[in-house]
Amino acid sequence: MRARFRIKQNIDIRVLGKNGTYKSIFNPNKLFAFLLNKGIVSPHFPKIPFLLGRKDTVMSISNLITNAGFAGVASRLNGSGAEAAFTYIAVGTGTTGAAVGNTTLETETTDSGLARASATASRETTDVTNDTAQLLKEFTVTGTVAVTESGVLNAASAGVLLNRQVFAAVNVVSGDVLSITHKFDLD
Repeated sequence: MRARFRIKQNIDIRVLGKNGTYKSIFNPNKLFAFLLNKGIVSPHFPKIPFLLGRKDTVMSISNLITNAGFAGVASRLNGSGAEAAFTYIAVGTGTTGAAVGNTTLETETTDSGLARASATASRETTDVTNDTAQLLKEFTVTGTVAVTESGVLNAASAGVLLNRQVFAAVNVVSGDVLSITHKFDLD
């Protein structure tokens, strides 16, 4: 993954079940992420504990900033472009590994309560006061979906894709709450 501008990217994913407790989901390790990004395995590949990751109540994964995302960040910093703030989170079912040239999610989900939506934006402290931009969206699921990708965009439709990541399938059913947090730590 790229680390220009020393931007650390992190995504946390949780699923709150209908009964009010967090569901166990697969938290992949670096080997699984590598194999997934190279197209050797798919997000639906069998989850082998110890070898490819572990079960947990949160999936924490690294992210990928796109080329368009870097341009958008530069534009937002000095006001020389027209990019709006990056405040929308989208999820999907695409299985092709994330790449810096991506401009959209591969297969964005628009139904089952998982349509792209405005996230709650805040600043958090990682190293120094307010150095981390955070976006949080809790989707109330109304169908059955195997979510495998997520990204941040700057519009309710179309827009510029700041980041994208493909991950081990997170299975959600009607009544679940899918919580996705994107953090951007500027060092």
